[in-house]
Amino acid sequence: MTATTDGSTGAVGPRAAAASEPTDTTTAAAGDLLVAARRATARSVEHLLGRQDAQGWWKGDLETNVTMDAEDLLLRQFLGVLDPRTTEAAGLFIRGEQRADGTWATFYGGPGELSATIEAYVALRLAGDSPDDPHMKRAATWVREQGGIAAARVFTRIWLALFGWWKWDDLPELPPELIFFPKWFPLNIYDFGCWARQTIVPLTIVSAKRPVRPAPFALDELHTDADAPNPVKPLAPVASWDGMFQRLDKVLHAYHKVAPRRVRRIAMNAAARWIIERQENDGAWGGIQPPAVYSVIALHLLGYDLDHPIMRAGLESLDRFAVWREDGARMIEACQSPVWDTCLATIALADAGLSPDHPALVKAADWMIAEEISRPGDWAVRRPELAPGGWAFEFHNDNYPDIDDTAEVILALRRVRHPVPARLDAAVERGARWTLGMQSRNGAWAAFDADNTSPFPNRMPFCDFGEVIDPPSADVTAHVVEMLAYEGMAQHPDTRRGIEWLLAEQEASGAWFGRWGVNYVYGTGSVVPALTAAGLPVTHPAIRRAVRWLESVQNDDGGWGEDLRSYREEKWIGHGASTASQTAWALLALLAAGGRESRSVERGVAWLAETQREDGSWDEPYFTGTGFPWDFSINYHLYRQVFPLTALGRYVNGEPLASGAISRKGS
Repeated sequence: MTATTDGSTGAVGPRAAAASEPTDTTTAAAGDLLVAARRATARSVEHLLGRQDAQGWWKGDLETNVTMDAEDLLLRQFLGVLDPRTTEAAGLFIRGEQRADGTWATFYGGPGELSATIEAYVALRLAGDSPDDPHMKRAATWVREQGGIAAARVFTRIWLALFGWWKWDDLPELPPELIFFPKWFPLNIYDFGCWARQTIVPLTIVSAKRPVRPAPFALDELHTDADAPNPVKPLAPVASWDGMFQRLDKVLHAYHKVAPRRVRRIAMNAAARWIIERQENDGAWGGIQPPAVYSVIALHLLGYDLDHPIMRAGLESLDRFAVWREDGARMIEACQSPVWDTCLATIALADAGLSPDHPALVKAADWMIAEEISRPGDWAVRRPELAPGGWAFEFHNDNYPDIDDTAEVILALRRVRHPVPARLDAAVERGARWTLGMQSRNGAWAAFDADNTSPFPNRMPFCDFGEVIDPPSADVTAHVVEMLAYEGMAQHPDTRRGIEWLLAEQEASGAWFGRWGVNYVYGTGSVVPALTAAGLPVTHPAIRRAVRWLESVQNDDGGWGEDLRSYREEKWIGHGASTASQTAWALLALLAAGGRESRSVERGVAWLAETQREDGSWDEPYFTGTGFPWDFSINYHLYRQVFPLTALGRYVNGEPLASGAISRKGS
């Protein structure tokens, strides 16, 4: 059972109470499924309410891969602050993630990954593991078989160069003079996505300084040829983009040797000012770990000592990315997702039937309203006349509110009957206005910036670590369209442009690509509810194609799953072990398409009810979130709770009201 509006226990909420008897009496099985769904919903609500912080927010762990933990140790070794407790705890976690073949993967069940394996190996050497230990021998052998350190990504080799394990001359050049490029010039810093921009600016300082700290040990065992660890790679044809950028890199290496000292000093100081201006109130940069790590290194190289307030705040912020486990292991989160988790949890609880004025929802709304961003950030470079508004993903990230969070926060706030409705309405209206203003020229929406679609950044030899631009995506655009529909703006010209873009982006299979979630199941589960909320009939050909595709990829057990390898291998599209979050995404689409009584929906709901744990939660070791498709994968630990509850709630209670009717001005 779960708490009702007055704090007592009983049915999930008013809509659940009104549906206390099965509406479909054609078969006993349908009635039994509805009973099971209600029971699962009530248990899930109770579980989720129990996880709310006293301040009103929810946050699940954000699990990525061991490179976060390895680089944290390497940073502390570089700065001379590595302590035994941290080293032991990190080593315990990294060892526990090693696969039987000696490698480390970047997602659960995935293949061994070279760069992750190299970084994990080096971190374990720092933790005291011997290269003669069996688990280390297996790792080193595999690394050599894959081409050794020379075949690793640029970021991995940068970390090794910091200790002399790789030569700076054999890394792509990244000059700090990049900071001088005007906003209209190709490859200016605002041509990069915000996550890449925040990382690249400090790395220009590191690239210029080329520091080398004494290595605590050799790494000859990771080279394919210890005498010639840095082989020369052939250049691509000069007429190709890759060939052009490779030759440009050679020019930049030559420039590094003759760069005027005064110009370089001015450039590094300008980059440092850019970094310092973007440090958040909690000491981090952009709310994510990598920019914080490289910013700390860059500023330290420019003479900021570790006791400087900027540096102290930065190092303290990195400590807050650590999750200490009961077994003493320490996992580093790449980011923290309280705003995202809180809005999704609010939607889930409301759609499960919790009263709109339930104290938990009101507390969550208060916290979200207080998190609204009221000042310009880097997004204003492309939209200088747009008034600020919106929400970020993290506790502190005022420079980079994101469109996806803003859309979902608005959808969450509209589900709450707030005691001061004018305060909620004002925040929503500012957020909706800002979101409309962030529409790209093609009619769609990206995550952080408008029209961040330059073809050049991804071509740079330096940028081999994943997506470095922020083009519009179907999932973000769908969430915006859904939000605008709930705000009564389904017929707004900008909303219609977004819908047209979505319809044009549908794959021949009937699915939509998922940029920020895995993958076509996520994209399709986002788009179909948005299109129906915006008024497309469930008989629309695009909706029916999507339904047929989802039904065709349903697993035999009744659930849905899609492996991360679907980003690279067509055979994995729509296929993978069933997960709670992906099953919920498919159900959200099918329910929105009017398929409540379909066999596919019944099987999916039954799978969720049957796989729920006694405490109301679900288990999900698989990674269903993405930072960069394939290159950087995420297991959001709250996805397995909020999305199944949303799907079950909509199955039990029906679809939420569209056209802004959920909680409009004083309702």
